[in-house]
Amino acid sequence: MIQSQHLSDLEAKLNDLNADAGLALIADLFPRKVVFSTSLGQEDQVITQLIASQNLSIQIFSLDTGRLFPETLELLSRTESKYKTRIRVYYPETASVEKLVTDIGINGFYDSVDNRKSCCFVRKVEPLKRALAGNEVWVTGLRAEQSANRSEMKRIEWDEANQIIKYNPLLDWTFDQMIAYIGDHRIPYNPLHDQGFISIGCAPCTRAILPGEDARAGRWWWEDSKKECGLHSK
Repeated sequence: MIQSQHLSDLEAKLNDLNADAGLALIADLFPRKVVFSTSLGQEDQVITQLIASQNLSIQIFSLDTGRLFPETLELLSRTESKYKTRIRVYYPETASVEKLVTDIGINGFYDSVDNRKSCCFVRKVEPLKRALAGNEVWVTGLRAEQSANRSEMKRIEWDEANQIIKYNPLLDWTFDQMIAYIGDHRIPYNPLHDQGFISIGCAPCTRAILPGEDARAGRWWWEDSKKECGLHSK
């Protein structure tokens, strides 16, 4: 585990920098050991642009769960084309998916929170661990105002579950600030966002939100939970 003093020193440096400068510093301090996980959401599209515009040595990867919206996969292709970069895609293990579906059914995640978490583990958490293995810093697009759980997170922290430093360069960005940046820089985004889908995950587990609802209310909308899949749990 990284020493707490080292993490505190790093946090102090990053707190004085904006997102693009912070990403550049991280890439310089941990050469070829920084990875960015993108789900192709608006926050992640901003970070992809920040990385590509500076030609930073940060590997971008995504998780294809096998249940994504077609619009998400089409956006991945458009993003690679615009920024002339390759986004590495990780998939769940075939045997694990087959066993999951055999055990709970093709849509068994609707039946209980435990079933849903099992599905998230197979399709997202396990592939993420493979993607992070051997690296030192994991960059994410988390923003504090997305949910109560995320409001407690720090700009940089130690992720115990994955034994890696997690850096959240957009943590203090507001939704309006993000949307303005996307417009100013002509960043491609998922057309589902214009239809009320604020937080987009797997197609069976995501719906558009209603006026006044929390940004993540459309994720696992049938259950009462913290609206997390296990990727960003404390």
